[in-house]
Amino acid sequence: MGMKSWLDGLVPFAAMVMVECLDVGLTTLSKAAMTKGMSHFVFVVYSNALATLIFLPLFIFNSHRKKTPPLSFSLLCKFFLLSLAGITVLQNCVFAGVSYSSPTLGSAMSNLVPAFTFVLAVFFRMEKLDLRNLKSQIKIMGTLVSISGALIITVYKGPAILIPPSQSVGNTSPPSDPSSYSMILRATSNWIIGGLLLAIASLSFSIWNIGQAAILKGYPSKITILFFYYFFGTIQCALLTLIAEGNLSVWALTPDIELISVLYSGVCGSVVVFSVLTWCMNKKGPVFVVMFKPLGIAIAAFMSTIFLGDTLYAGSVIGALPIIIGFYGVIWAQSDEGKDENHGFADGVQSSSQQAPLLESHTRV
Repeated sequence: MGMKSWLDGLVPFAAMVMVECLDVGLTTLSKAAMTKGMSHFVFVVYSNALATLIFLPLFIFNSHRKKTPPLSFSLLCKFFLLSLAGITVLQNCVFAGVSYSSPTLGSAMSNLVPAFTFVLAVFFRMEKLDLRNLKSQIKIMGTLVSISGALIITVYKGPAILIPPSQSVGNTSPPSDPSSYSMILRATSNWIIGGLLLAIASLSFSIWNIGQAAILKGYPSKITILFFYYFFGTIQCALLTLIAEGNLSVWALTPDIELISVLYSGVCGSVVVFSVLTWCMNKKGPVFVVMFKPLGIAIAAFMSTIFLGDTLYAGSVIGALPIIIGFYGVIWAQSDEGKDENHGFADGVQSSSQQAPLLESHTRV
């Protein structure tokens, strides 16, 4: 009986570590595909189209098996806006940000979601802010600390502390060629752009958090929400891609890392991650699920260095520390007040992208 109890406690931990690995794996694969030349707009379209096809039979089965509430035009409009925030803006910003920077920065910036969600909840008067209350003070301080960490990790790269073997030889001396300085300046600029895009993604995900929590209160069928979430997201992103990418050749997928990344995103990023997270939340609760999010930073740093040849800089470590501290501060104060469910933290945990977002990823923010 003791062994069974021990295993029952170990499985959720192992499952959440697996989720973080899958979430970071999505951003790592997508970064590799985009480095090869794949458009991030096309990647998002194909990933969500595949997720739509996967959830279509589940949606049909669920509609026949259970008496789900009727779909109204206003409800479909809410689904459309949810997709706009959670897919069209969020995922495109996530994958564009990762393509400009690295999966490590993406994982770090995704931890801003609880802070941004708290700010938005206060702004929309979904949460009362009592400056004399200790929990409110902790959430305010946690938010400020997280944002300061995000600023550090975005504008300051610092010296390299972990260099891939392929780059470690011959790179010990400072560059003397003016073109080398130009490359460094461009890389720094790309890093800042990536950080800003990932910050926008975290803010968008926070908006999605509040929106999906409000919709779930009035329409509790998650499968229906998921299907229309992916369906509308696919249509929106397809239109956006047609506008942003004038060349129709970008739609062609090569049968290598590009196809693999799309299949991985649609299957692992949506179905597997969502199923495991749902099981863990039912088993251990939403706070348990959220607590594993910072683990993605370490996993992303390892995968980026090994598989992508990215260099880990001191600024990423220095900036990640206050982000994590602020993250846990906000989550602790929120969970202590018993309001996690109200603000959707449980359903809002990312991979990649975002995953990430939960309904996709990742990531996986």
